[in-house]
Amino acid sequence: MSTIPTLPGITSQTVQTPRLRVHVLTSGPADGVPVLFIHGNGSSATFWEETMLALPGPSTGSGPGFRGIAPDLRGYGDTEPLPVDATLGLGDMVEDLLSLVDVLGLSAYHVVGHSMGGGVAMKLTIARPAAVLSLTLVDTVSPYGYSGSKDVNGTPCYDDGAPAGAGSVNPEFVRLVREKERGAENPMAPRNVLRQFYVKPPFVPAREEELLSSMLSMRVGEDWYPGDFAPSPHWPGVCPGKRGIVNAFSRKYFDASGIVDIQPKPPILWIRGADDTVVSNNAFWDIAALGAMGFVPGWPGPEECPPQPMLDQTRAVLERYAAKGGRYREEVIADAGHSPFLEKPAEFNKAFHGFLSETSKA
Repeated sequence: MSTIPTLPGITSQTVQTPRLRVHVLTSGPADGVPVLFIHGNGSSATFWEETMLALPGPSTGSGPGFRGIAPDLRGYGDTEPLPVDATLGLGDMVEDLLSLVDVLGLSAYHVVGHSMGGGVAMKLTIARPAAVLSLTLVDTVSPYGYSGSKDVNGTPCYDDGAPAGAGSVNPEFVRLVREKERGAENPMAPRNVLRQFYVKPPFVPAREEELLSSMLSMRVGEDWYPGDFAPSPHWPGVCPGKRGIVNAFSRKYFDASGIVDIQPKPPILWIRGADDTVVSNNAFWDIAALGAMGFVPGWPGPEECPPQPMLDQTRAVLERYAAKGGRYREEVIADAGHSPFLEKPAEFNKAFHGFLSETSKA
């Protein structure tokens, strides 16, 4: 059961699968159309509760409504914290989720992924496209991962994966997560990171304490967050290791651009906050962008190691998806940061629910 308090209408349960014990939050009617919510890094299923509760319910002529299903990924929340094999490029999490939906008896479902969870969602769709009714990508990581690539084709900056991976993560933030710091005195305190980056200031979520607990539920270490790293002859002197989550979604191991070739092609909604600083063409957490801003010394310049054009990469892949027979829509929520479903729920749900309804009828 959940160690973090849940909202009324949310059910917490633990499901044993052939791979691991998964903690799952659910909402809505048992016979509703399943909507699988996949959380991002530094969070858990807790982040989805309000969105799950807002899903359209049963109404005359529209069937049983929707059922929200939000698992904690391995290394987060209350799911069994098995190690993350970075070389699989989030593949172990995909297999965990496929095992879960099989145990739950789900043959078809909508998939929603936020941030890193968007990467998991893309690879899950690649693995089992016929089961995915629709795919919603919320402020998603690029199909070429986070950091370490350049141009719209995701060309790696260096063969060894530099400058991405665990070695690019601020060690002070890692320390404070490990110590489960709940204060706001340190600029790198998780509470301040939540307020400054997860959402657009000055917005403060109503359930900030639960969201902070969700952040602090993330396991810290070489097998989880951020992972291990290796020396590199390239800037900034380190490259991704083979363990842990930040390495798993680095360009060295992660590539979901194969989504353009899947059949069948479920419809895709790409929805994002207009003022997201975590995922952008000049993202504050991309070490190449920080180098270009002068915050990390020794940056080798824009030709060798430019800031990753994350939005351009995602759009280019989705345009190729459309050119090969798929369809997608991009929705931008004004005055919102990295979590528009928390910051602007009315605007987010209007777009999201409309998309769910139209794809359910298709």
